[in-house]
Amino acid sequence: MTPVELLANHARQIGAAGHFDARSQEPMPSPCISVCRMSPDRSHCEGCFRTLDEIRIWGSADSTVRRAIWAQLLLRAGIPTADTETLP
Repeated sequence: MTPVELLANHARQIGAAGHFDARSQEPMPSPCISVCRMSPDRSHCEGCFRTLDEIRIWGSADSTVRRAIWAQLLLRAGIPTADTETLP
């Protein structure tokens, strides 16, 4: 399975649990899929598609910021956002 497929599966699981819902009181799970290496141009992680800045701020970010990071990394990975029912 490719990192994009793993990430899409992860997003689908947390979406099914309601974490992408802005009303959720649960902490937003990390997008890390344990494929931790930077792209050759160092623009993002090849596993979770987060930038270094996004990885750096994740620990102190609230759920709103974390959902925004998720939206950006899913876009970067070419995975449909928001509607987890349409994830590949």
